[in-house]
Amino acid sequence: MAGKAQYEELARSLSAVGAVKRDMARVMPPDCPGGSAGVLTLLGRHGDMRMSRLAELLSVDMSVTSRHVAHVAVRGWIERLPDPADKRSRILRLTPAGRTRLDELHGLTTQLLADRLGDWSDDEVGQLIRLMDRLRESFGDCRAAPRTTHSAPVTAPVTAPVAAEITTDHTPRTPA
Repeated sequence: MAGKAQYEELARSLSAVGAVKRDMARVMPPDCPGGSAGVLTLLGRHGDMRMSRLAELLSVDMSVTSRHVAHVAVRGWIERLPDPADKRSRILRLTPAGRTRLDELHGLTTQLLADRLGDWSDDEVGQLIRLMDRLRESFGDCRAAPRTTHSAPVTAPVTAPVAAEITTDHTPRTPA
């Protein structure tokens, strides 16, 4: 187990994540802020879902989730369909335009990471991915999706969701 001094140094080092998040947020298009990118990313990663599940994955209150969903729905990036199991609820689904927008976001964040980490070896990038996954798992992040391998080079579908998720508005959820 690491000592107190190492955990203190880790806490200081993690503050650098803020700079990474700000750089990633700057490459997002003006019509697709972090919350919207988070909605698209999670629907792209997990598929159709109810708004309550989306709020859980975003780790935000339903009112915040509702604003994000309204923003992407008005742009035609998602559709809200009746839930066959409960007609009062809606199922959120990515539209073809939403998939196109998500692919654009993947491209933007992948390019940023390629630019910033261009002098890193494949092994170093793979090690960072493994350690970030492990850190996220240690904190019980419900957004973590299982990866089939960590030895392959980083591709857009792996890196872009991270960018969108870390720029999401993290207003604390109220207990249900």
